[in-house]
Amino acid sequence: MYLVGSPHPRKTDAQILLERLIASGERLLTDAEVLQEIVHRYAAIGRRAAIGAALKLTLDLVDNVLPIHRDDVLRAAEIAESRDWISSRDALHVAVMERYKIESIFTFDADFDRWPGIRRVL
Repeated sequence: MYLVGSPHPRKTDAQILLERLIASGERLLTDAEVLQEIVHRYAAIGRRAAIGAALKLTLDLVDNVLPIHRDDVLRAAEIAESRDWISSRDALHVAVMERYKIESIFTFDADFDRWPGIRRVL
């Protein structure tokens, strides 16, 4: 969200990190929930006209968008039921990461540090 949003204290950090990941040849993935978050956020703040551009920028940056399956949602429910500190959206990201055996995530959200087997890329 920092990359596609309006000015934010984390925006420059996100841009620098992304440039470093791209320069190192890192394969960049996202899941469909990230795209939904962009639509949700821009709609919620009344910037609906910016949704298309924000989605395009995101899609241009990533190598692949991972789908959300029924089993991902069921696993996210298990995660959310068992940990009161994790949001439903983050639980869904963890579920997708588990399914694809993804061990690192590009996020400033320190809650992911609490999940075993996931390393934040910073």
